[in-house]
Amino acid sequence: MKERMTELQGLNPHLALFSVQNEAFRPYGRILKGYDFNEVMQQMEQTDIPAEGNVYLTSVKQLEQTAIKGQLQQHVYGGMEIQLGYCNGRNSNLNGLEYHKGSEINVAVTDLVLLLGKVQDIRDNKYSTEHIQAFFIPQGTAVELYSTTLHFAPCKVTDDGFKCIVVLPKGTNEPLEHKSEAITEEDELLFMTNKWLLAHPERKILIDRGAYPGIVGDNIVMMY
Repeated sequence: MKERMTELQGLNPHLALFSVQNEAFRPYGRILKGYDFNEVMQQMEQTDIPAEGNVYLTSVKQLEQTAIKGQLQQHVYGGMEIQLGYCNGRNSNLNGLEYHKGSEINVAVTDLVLLLGKVQDIRDNKYSTEHIQAFFIPQGTAVELYSTTLHFAPCKVTDDGFKCIVVLPKGTNEPLEHKSEAITEEDELLFMTNKWLLAHPERKILIDRGAYPGIVGDNIVMMY
């Protein structure tokens, strides 16, 4: 892994790129240890990577029928209902940044990179990409991203794309039944249930769906 990290760092001089095991990851989350993800990893062998773009499913029955769901629900989420889904794709860009009220768990089914930021760096609903840090997550690693961590779709590190299991509080990323009139500045960022989103202005597909164009700076590209 060290050689791969060195190679990726050389290809991405524009990025602060670290191993997820680096101390720099501590403010964003933690590596989950002591859990057996083999069953869900095997289930993910039945899923495909799209030819273009990403596919995200919030809740997948085959993943939620595994033993790990109950373990994570009890030990990470303190008994709150959770959902297990996945994001597979070929993304290489930042495109947007989201956060949730509650941790998100990502299990790297393949090697991938996460582009991360901090909610605390949002000012007047704007976030500068100069604050972004990137983390290489090797295959088989599970990480908990804290609720103050800005994140979005993973970035691929091979031509084959990436696969990632996504665990969240139940109902997250579902369509909003009703969006109330804004009371606070943060309300402008609410995009879906338990999903606050800032989009890069270049990501027109998100802007057209009503995402707030709050990212300032380059639409970062992860090279590999």
